[in-house]
Amino acid sequence: MLKRYKIKNYNFRLIIILIAISSIGVLLVGSANQALQRKQLIGVIAGLILMVIVSLMDYSWLLNFYWLIYAVDLILLILVLILGSSKKGASRWIEIGSFQFQPTEICKILLIMFFAMFLMKHEDDLNTFQTIAKALILIVIPLLLVSRQPDLKNTITIAAVFCILIYVAGLSYKIIGGTIMVIIPLIVALLLLITQTDLPIINSYQKDRIMAKLFSEDDEYSDDRIQQDNSITAIGSGQLTGKGLNNNEVYSANKGNFVAESQNDFIFAVAGEELGFIGSCSILLLLFGIIFECIRTGKKAKDLSGTLICSGVAANVGIQSFINIAVAMGLIPNTGTPLPFVSYGLTSLWSLYIGMGLVLNIGLQNRKYPGGDLRNEYRFNRT
Repeated sequence: MLKRYKIKNYNFRLIIILIAISSIGVLLVGSANQALQRKQLIGVIAGLILMVIVSLMDYSWLLNFYWLIYAVDLILLILVLILGSSKKGASRWIEIGSFQFQPTEICKILLIMFFAMFLMKHEDDLNTFQTIAKALILIVIPLLLVSRQPDLKNTITIAAVFCILIYVAGLSYKIIGGTIMVIIPLIVALLLLITQTDLPIINSYQKDRIMAKLFSEDDEYSDDRIQQDNSITAIGSGQLTGKGLNNNEVYSANKGNFVAESQNDFIFAVAGEELGFIGSCSILLLLFGIIFECIRTGKKAKDLSGTLICSGVAANVGIQSFINIAVAMGLIPNTGTPLPFVSYGLTSLWSLYIGMGLVLNIGLQNRKYPGGDLRNEYRFNRT
């Protein structure tokens, strides 16, 4: 479980990036809601400790229990449906005394670990109908449980991460092309059914948000657009250098409470208003740095499972970042998701740090490490 590693193989660049973006997150959360800043700071410190502990655990040993990991994942998601506390029409949290956590966040990391081992086990027969069907069944079950909460953005995130994992594992381009040709018409048909009929395909508030985006000039959905409209105004008002953290301008979108959930779903609006274009771009560069370091580590992983974990963690950070920022800028319908390492939310923060701990451990066991698999050379460069 624990091994001796060479300190020179520890990815201190990734750690520095994580500390930098998490520090910005603490400052922005404090500006959005001063009462939460101390909790966020404690969460970051605890997350870093958790990351270091996980980074010293042999990921190959952990993956020996991949079916147990999958079972734990399903149990957590089922417990949410049975015991979950309801907030704003969704049951996504489990409360234990005064502490509450969102199991779906940790479940995303567990699923990445499970499919990393599952796909490596089926590396030689990945493109057979039997393996693909089995993989689809295994991902559909947690997707259905997450969608029942309801949690559309995490359903989309998990599905997208799975697609990236199975692609990196070596899925045939013929199968990928055929799947795309089928999925695109289905998505178009689904949008038509949602917007043109009253069929209960998705939750009513989710439909209203989609309609507000597609029919932006319709006054009927003005209440569903106001949050994003205020967010766009806040980001634009920051101009180049921003208004400054913890400013007292009551007419600002943050201090004037014109943007709800500014410490979480709309933290990028706070960044745009108070740090300006330069500060917002700095956050984007740090997020890109995290993704780049994950991919870089994955290219040097000793085996396919290591490559897949790094790819999954990078995809999770990238997809969450895109959804959060795109919502804040009004590019896609409003669906709240935290900005990785920046938004308030301890479950999400700790889950991300666990993922980074796995990436760090994979970096400690690169192809030069005893037992490394040289066949992994082609993973990110296959034709």
